[in-house]
Amino acid sequence: MVERNVIEIFAFPPSPRAFKTLVVANHLELDFTLETLDPRKGDFQKPEYAALNPNMRMPTLKHGEYVLWESNAIQQYLALQKPENGLLPKDDLARLDVIRWQFWDLAHWDPATGGYTFERVAKPLVLGLEPDPAALARGEELFHRSARVLDAHLRGKEYVTGKTLTVADFALGAGLMHAEAANIPVGQYGEISRWLASLKALPAWKKTLALAAA
Repeated sequence: MVERNVIEIFAFPPSPRAFKTLVVANHLELDFTLETLDPRKGDFQKPEYAALNPNMRMPTLKHGEYVLWESNAIQQYLALQKPENGLLPKDDLARLDVIRWQFWDLAHWDPATGGYTFERVAKPLVLGLEPDPAALARGEELFHRSARVLDAHLRGKEYVTGKTLTVADFALGAGLMHAEAANIPVGQYGEISRWLASLKALPAWKKTLALAAA
């Protein structure tokens, strides 16, 4: 029985969209319970889960009677549990900058990195299918277009919005959690590589990767 005040996160840990929520929870050292979903077992379509998330996707957060889906919204909710940490700035303009990059993630970065991950990781390991060369070619075009934007933006910045780590870094970094396995050409972009190395060095990143590998 999960206590009422404990946050529950329903997720498939190997997914970047799950990772971006779990890494925030781990970074903030929040008390949460991971409810693991497995798409190979049809967990997303089970009635009890569909009642929480009618999209039948993940992740989903449940905190008492409150239910929230959409990974970047969940990131913000988690950040609000410990506002003093600064993952979601209190200043209006600084907060809008973070939200801007979360929107950019959904519109540009997630499709760009997700194409590689789906074709080279999810398809062979989860679905038992071969990668589609045409899809990879489209994904490569999307990735380089977006990577040039992010790489230029990161010049002279420690993190995406400046000197402070925010949920925007975790939102964008999550798309590269399978960079090596998916053969995403991150190495062609020096600023992204530097920034990603700083994220990978965080204890929360390592802890969340271990969850994904379990």
